[in-house]
Amino acid sequence: MAAPGKAAVLLNSVKKITIQFCPFESNTRATREFLFMVGSERVKATNLNCEVVTKVKHDKSDPMVDITFTNGERLLMNGANLSCKDMMSAFQSQLRASDTKEKPAGKK
Repeated sequence: MAAPGKAAVLLNSVKKITIQFCPFESNTRATREFLFMVGSERVKATNLNCEVVTKVKHDKSDPMVDITFTNGERLLMNGANLSCKDMMSAFQSQLRASDTKEKPAGKK
């Protein structure tokens, strides 16, 4: 299962990614795929200070992805109603917005 967008994932302005899911629920596939994409060693190497935390629960809760950026912003996604493509798109959009906010401050 090759992920075409995998090489484009950069964690340069991400502080922490927390992914939680109940493995016995049927709606966790997209969240697991997202974990596979951001949890690979190649992607983690783009920011060694980024912490990727996986919480496996057994409480029938919805799968959640919580991303904290270095500028303090957070992105919270409910994986039960999203596809992996939707989550990656939202993540990349927030990442681009976060990068553009940090660049003007860095030029001073």
